[in-house]
Amino acid sequence: MQVEGQVIDILKRRIFPARILVQNGIITAIQEIENAPERYILPGFVDAHVHIESSLLAPSEFARMALTHGTLATISDPHEIANVLGIEGVNYMIENGKQVPFYFHFGAPSCVPATVFETAGATLSPLEVEQLLAQTDINYLTEMMNFPGVLNDDPEVMEKIAAAKKFNKPIDGHAPGLRGEALKKYVSAGISTDHECFTLEEAEEKLSLGMKILIREGSAARNFEALIPLMDEHYKNLMFCSDDKHPDSLILGHINQLVARAIAKGNDLFKVLQVACLNAAEHYSMRQGLLRLGDSADFIVLKDLVNFEVEESFIAGNLVAKNGQALVDSVSVKTLNQFRAEPILALDLAYEPKGEEPVIVCLEGQLITDKILVQTENLTVANDCLKLVVVNRYSHAKPAIAYIKNFGLKLGAMAGSVAHDSHNIIAVGTSDEDLAQVINLVIASKGALAACAGETEKVLPLPLAGLMSDKEAWQVAGKYTELDLFCKTTLGSSLQAPFMSLSFMALLVIPHLKLSDKGLFDGDSFSFIRKN
Repeated sequence: MQVEGQVIDILKRRIFPARILVQNGIITAIQEIENAPERYILPGFVDAHVHIESSLLAPSEFARMALTHGTLATISDPHEIANVLGIEGVNYMIENGKQVPFYFHFGAPSCVPATVFETAGATLSPLEVEQLLAQTDINYLTEMMNFPGVLNDDPEVMEKIAAAKKFNKPIDGHAPGLRGEALKKYVSAGISTDHECFTLEEAEEKLSLGMKILIREGSAARNFEALIPLMDEHYKNLMFCSDDKHPDSLILGHINQLVARAIAKGNDLFKVLQVACLNAAEHYSMRQGLLRLGDSADFIVLKDLVNFEVEESFIAGNLVAKNGQALVDSVSVKTLNQFRAEPILALDLAYEPKGEEPVIVCLEGQLITDKILVQTENLTVANDCLKLVVVNRYSHAKPAIAYIKNFGLKLGAMAGSVAHDSHNIIAVGTSDEDLAQVINLVIASKGALAACAGETEKVLPLPLAGLMSDKEAWQVAGKYTELDLFCKTTLGSSLQAPFMSLSFMALLVIPHLKLSDKGLFDGDSFSFIRKN
């Protein structure tokens, strides 16, 4: 096999016409020729931190869609399914991912459960984490969200970090807003990356201490605009990632979109491509070929260097995507789950606030929230103060209740069994009756995203751990798009990604105010404001 085009040598900073020869899946020659088609050949893009589960797709289906955008590899954190199913869930992701041509690099989840302030479906002990890290299929220790544990030398946390060092595998970080002496201690523990920076100053401080910074642009958390000014000076220590990306976003583009945006801002092509293609491969000792003689023939062909639209994607010399179409067949997706919630009544959601009520303020494009105090009489739909509910999915328990602002719903309710990190059922709505109705839709499916307005009900079942569909990628994307549109046009949500934003309102490790199944939680003091 041979492919001709303009080869981009990222490290030598040159573009030249060439013919690439491939035999048995290996690049046997890169011949510089006089003329070649005006299309551009380069290593594939890498998503340097992603939770595949957030795409609502099994790994094999995520791969089919990502390949159309030139993403050939990911650093994949199976933290979400691990919180539901433990090691069984991690092994499921690995095995399903092996069924398609794609370079998944899964890690050993470091925080299962993420905190003791929520109910999860599983626990990974330091011994189990070490057992995972011993596997060749496990490439790193995933994001150490328990930064208080690091700062306080928690024995279990330090055992997990020691296990990663034992096997010489990188340790990912997660420390939103951490600065100063606390940050220095966190980094000195051996933690090498951070994808949670939301200001330029925070990222610069972390870079100065030797951390690699990931510029994240997902469906809910968007930090590209804040962090892209780092590119010119710090490109050797940057990577691109999506973190969490719903299928309606993934169908439109992936890392290629971030490359196009970075170039449009006047950044140097070779610096941007080093961030998109090479830095993660080096940091994590990734397996894919990097367009070198003797490498696996893994590369992509771009139509131009403006929009970065992908014409073809190759893995081991095989054409796996062309002009937006995946050339990899779907595989059978078996399901496994853990879902024991029972139907609820509207009466179960009764709550009488008194005086001033702490209210979560959802922020567009951010995982962090604000917190405000609102007088009881102002906790109304007209004032955009809606009831937020978390229901334990693993055992019968009283629902946890709080109030939230900025969802903008005018009627009905929405709910999902995707609620980081423990993935209990989370719902927001305009009345207790609507909330009970939509929560029961999720329970009936044993995991789903759902919305309702009167007799109109929309449901996207997620039978795989209550996190992922067992259906084909483009079918799931279409169903999700319909559900998303219903929440915006019929229910009135003002958010760009209402389901993704909702899923993070239970993420206790991101400040400032969140709700778990156990109560209303202050992320700054790391304690409950109100227990359930």
